Amino acid sequence: MKDLSEFDVAGRRVLVRADLNVPLDGDVITDDGRIRASVPTIRELAGKGARVIVTAHLGRPKGRPNPEYSLAPVAERLGELLGADVAFATDVVGESARATVEALQDGQVALLENLRFEPGEESKDDAERAAFAEKLAALADLYVGDGFGAVHRKHASVYDVPGLLPHAAGQLVLAEVRVLEKLTEAPERPYAVVLGGAKVSDKLGVIGNLLTKVDRLLIGGGMAYTFLKAQGYEVGRSLLQEDQLDQVRGFLDEAAKRGVELVLPVDVLAAVEFAEDTEYEVVDVTAIPADRQGLDIGPRTRELFAGKLADARTVFWNGPMGVFEFEAFSGGTRAVAEALIGSEAFTVVGGGDSAAAVRRLGLPEDGFSHISTGGGASLEYLEGKTLPGLVALEDK
Repeated sequence: MKDLSEFDVAGRRVLVRADLNVPLDGDVITDDGRIRASVPTIRELAGKGARVIVTAHLGRPKGRPNPEYSLAPVAERLGELLGADVAFATDVVGESARATVEALQDGQVALLENLRFEPGEESKDDAERAAFAEKLAALADLYVGDGFGAVHRKHASVYDVPGLLPHAAGQLVLAEVRVLEKLTEAPERPYAVVLGGAKVSDKLGVIGNLLTKVDRLLIGGGMAYTFLKAQGYEVGRSLLQEDQLDQVRGFLDEAAKRGVELVLPVDVLAAVEFAEDTEYEVVDVTAIPADRQGLDIGPRTRELFAGKLADARTVFWNGPMGVFEFEAFSGGTRAVAEALIGSEAFTVVGGGDSAAAVRRLGLPEDGFSHISTGGGASLEYLEGKTLPGLVALEDK
């Protein structure tokens, strides 16, 4: 992949595909991590005199304009972080977009409205996607792919536009790829992976692939209860994917065969209901009451997991250990994060809810070697899948 140093961008219109898919409460951004991660590339281009046209998506508006998913609040926050006004186009490839781009001077930045307001962006129809890509490409002279959180999507702005313009990878994408190459090609050992989150089914591919590469696999979060059930434990009303039990038994057998240490919770916080102020008790995984549900790993498990991470030299973590949004059930996620912060290992937080948890719990982001902006993209890379957005940025 080419980087920005290979192009003279001064006075040229540069289309940057960024990942600005941030959570909103009304029009208030509740976590600006992805915007902050996009700033270095945009700032570099503007500093070199480019006319920077930023494109991104927000949420799932299903191919039509929806004010609920407007990028207008993002334009304001991006301007604050850049210390300069960001012009905002109220459409993607229409009259407003063309006029906004036309008005840009060297070193200025514009943000186009949500890409997903256009049906061609996500279309499965190659011709429809290509037609939209041509309109987008017509706005610019060069393309920079910097939206790592979207590179696993075969979308027009990610996959088709780079084929229509001279292209390079931005700082964020290059940094993410370097980290993932380090995790997959020659990780320093012991190599431990911590997986959490709600569903085993979301991580089937990555678990199968990791069992051929890691020394230890720690499983927490809602997905742990399917593993516990597969071992013969009763899990009460905890999250359970019964249709995945055979697959999980296969993982347990494969781990044993390969000598991978697969570590599961030994105790949990068993709650009366899924609510912030619910009653709960700490119980052994052998004694989860039939009328309760596990909402976090327990204190002995937190200690166990921290011990298993203490001597690791490489750690990848994706997925919270419990319902971290509820204070009472955030302790497991905090314990894993703090174990990584206190570690001398190369530590990677795999985007998504894990990255959100780090910020929500007020933990120092510089306590980790890398915090990814792309949960789904990171997992698909580790699964060994080909990511369309990375393929599109390769030198042809």
